[in-house]
Amino acid sequence: MGKDLDLAISNYAGGDYENAATEFRDLAKQGNPDAQFYLGLMYRNGEGVPRNDEQAIYWYAQAAQQGNANAQFNLGLIHDSGDGVPRDGKRALYWYTKAARQGNENAQFYLWYIKAAEHKNPDAQFYLGLMYRNGDGVPRDDKRALYWYTKAAEQGNANAQFHLGLIYDIGEGVAQDDEQALYWYTKAAKQGYAKAQFYLGLMYHTGEGVPRDAMRAIYWYFEAAEQGNANAQVNLGIMYDIGESVPKDAKRALFWYTKAAKQGNAQAQVNLGVLYDNGESVPQDSKHAHYWYTKAAEQGNTKAQFNLGVMCHTGKGMPRNDKQALYWYSKAAEQGHAKAQFNLGVMYRNGEGVPRDYVQAYFWWSLAGAQGESDATRNIETTEKLMSPEQIAQAQRLTRDWEPL
Repeated sequence: MGKDLDLAISNYAGGDYENAATEFRDLAKQGNPDAQFYLGLMYRNGEGVPRNDEQAIYWYAQAAQQGNANAQFNLGLIHDSGDGVPRDGKRALYWYTKAARQGNENAQFYLWYIKAAEHKNPDAQFYLGLMYRNGDGVPRDDKRALYWYTKAAEQGNANAQFHLGLIYDIGEGVAQDDEQALYWYTKAAKQGYAKAQFYLGLMYHTGEGVPRDAMRAIYWYFEAAEQGNANAQVNLGIMYDIGESVPKDAKRALFWYTKAAKQGNAQAQVNLGVLYDNGESVPQDSKHAHYWYTKAAEQGNTKAQFNLGVMCHTGKGMPRNDKQALYWYSKAAEQGHAKAQFNLGVMYRNGEGVPRDYVQAYFWWSLAGAQGESDATRNIETTEKLMSPEQIAQAQRLTRDWEPL
């Protein structure tokens, strides 16, 4: 029987659910508790068999009564959530306790949090909410997450207040509600919770659910930025950079961009690169520009990728390198950056860093032209005269089939 169980488990792990279900069923009927647990799991998840909560509960119960700790824990979860059976806290506690006494770590962990949460421990209530929201050791359950977050938040737990604000802000498991989001973000922000301060600043900055208020936005961004929140730092940098609701101040922009860029914020890195590239508030420095553009480009920032392409293509502050230009233009173009698509078309037409290819040139210009690059349309018209009907048809087919990465 041991070899048969190992085979069934191997089939299950390999995704061969149909054979695994057959093998587990045969063993389960012979009374094997591990097979009974797996069969219950497969019925619960609809793997290799139609989902059937009654059958799942039946086989979990068969295994649990023989002492299978995983089945006991899963039965506890089912009774706790009321998913497939009437909710029964006592039965849930019974099975959690059974599993925990056998050393099931999930049960022990969960049992502690349940007991602490029911004794009004706000930290336990918050972490229980987090577990339900993320499906960490328990089935994901937005209603239960909301319940425990609210319990913790009402006791002043800033973590819970922020997460509750976030849930209402994005409408995850509840109706989207700006008023509730603002309420809970404010509660957490006043306790010094940096992420809540940033989101509160963002609401006032964009006028999302509240009247737009630049001064409040700056206040909360500053509070978060002082605690090291990179998103708040970059937004402050942008406001000083363009003079949005504050006097334009390139030095302050540089200060906040640098703070955020050193934490890996791609938007700050590309903006810092632009300052060095253009010599704004700092001496023009192509090496620093290239450094920060590269940092952002490696994170997929299309503006940085395009700007790197331009530096390599024109040889600005560095030896010209068409292959690198082609590489970075391609990275940005594949994500839909219109100017990168246009420049990539130019390189293919001229054979710069790549063999001349009118089909590729036509293709990239078509994409750029669709985004409003008027020179692309003119380039297509002149290049068509150098192409065969088959090449034009191929380029048009590539354009139709293209999807951004």
